[in-house]
Order: sequence, then C-alpha cells, then structure tokens
Amino acid sequence: MRIAVGQMEPSVTDVDANLSKVKSLLKEAEGNQVDVLVLPELCNSGYVFENLEEAESTAEDIPSGIFSKELLTWSRKDRLVVAGICEQTPEGLYNSAAAFAHGTHSITYRKIHLFLNERDWFLAGNEEPPVIEFMNAKFGVMICFDWAFPEMARILTLKGAHVILHPANLVLPYCQQAMVTRSIENSVYTATANRIGTERGIEFSGNSQITNTIGTRLATLSEEEVGIAFIDIDPQEADNKCITKRNHVIHDRRPDVYTRLTKSD
Repeated sequence: MRIAVGQMEPSVTDVDANLSKVKSLLKEAEGNQVDVLVLPELCNSGYVFENLEEAESTAEDIPSGIFSKELLTWSRKDRLVVAGICEQTPEGLYNSAAAFAHGTHSITYRKIHLFLNERDWFLAGNEEPPVIEFMNAKFGVMICFDWAFPEMARILTLKGAHVILHPANLVLPYCQQAMVTRSIENSVYTATANRIGTERGIEFSGNSQITNTIGTRLATLSEEEVGIAFIDIDPQEADNKCITKRNHVIHDRRPDVYTRLTKSD
C-alpha cells in the first residue's frame, strides 16, 4: 500500500486558490500511484481567521461542498483521501476531517481538542475519533492538537487502527516529535500532513512525516516544501504490539489503576 502526506500553503479565506492547490496535490498523488493520501487541517479555508464571518465565508457542507466533491472524485479509483475542512452545519462550524474512499464519503471527524483561538470559531466535537477500513487495513483519524492527548491515539489503537491519519496546522516546535512517540507507544503507523507558510503573523512548521510502528520517519518534507512525500507500507505490521518477547503495549496495560484518567480534573 502506498501512503502519502500532502503539504501546501493555504491562503486564508481564498477558497478558489486553496482548491487549486489541493488539485495540484491530488494530481501529484495520482501520478505517483498513491493509495492513501492525507492533506492538512482546514486546507479549504486557511487558519488564522479575524472573525467568525471570515470562517463562515469559507465553510462548506460535507459531502456536498466543492472541496468534498473534488476529494470524492479523486477517491473513485480505489483510493482513500482524508483532508481537513472548515465544515458548515446547522448548529455552527466545526474543524473537521473528512474521509472519502472508493467514491463515497466514509466518515467526518469533528475535532475534539480546540487550539487557542479555534474555540472562537468552532464548536468542539463530542464523539470519539473514528476508524475506517480500506484495502484490508484500518485507519484512524485525528486532527492537529489531538496529538497532545495520548488518549486519542490509544483509543484509535484499541479500535484496531493500523495507521493514524493526522491532518494538521502545527505551530509548536515539538509536535512532530510527539507523533513519533504516539507511534512507539501504540505500535502504529502515523501520517501527519502539515501546512507551511506564515499567515497573519502565525508561522507553520511544515515537516510533514510518515512514521512506522517503532517511530522511524519513513518519509518527510522540509519546512518549506510544497508537494507530497510517500512510502510503501505493510499496515499489518501494526498488528504486532510486542516491544520485547515478554512485553506487549496493549496486554501489559493496567486499566484498573488508571481510573484517574476518567476524572475531569
């Protein structure tokens, strides 16, 4: 299976320009026979809104919006794509990740952990992150700041995910390294698709990456590159959860002594 991360520089509120940039990444992925593609967080809208009206002007319905339709079309040739979308719903906006596979809309995940000013524009999701099946493998989805909460990657692992697909707009300097840890502690692949550039004074770090089950970076992009990075993987390698011949990252857990994790503070 060939998996890729796409890296781009969205322009805040410029939906047409962002769609053109996404089409370029889709074309590059198609030319390299990619099976699974991850695109950045909020790649239809940009990120640093000045007010709610700006965010609303870029939002779309999933799966009937123009970005959704473009991604759905690309997925028709037995492909899976996950992308971050500013989603419009009757109750308000969500920072969402939509997955399209085999020409259909598979799932929408609404970001649970909102970062900084995101809470001024978006409602927080309230459902656990999803896992979808594709080409005899299972893919979990989370968004950007979810990386800071190891419970998210663990939930996806417990739901059977072989690979965690991670649209992102990363600004903190250690986020990519944290995803290495998420790989090791869960024995899963991760694919983080980040954006680049400076938007209204906020710098994004690029360095999109794909890691394997022991935290090795298999494919990377630089801080400034636009394009895709891809690698062929065997997702079933993530079925092996042994750290040593006597240690297992799932079986060795002690949920009976972790009860504090379910308390709110």
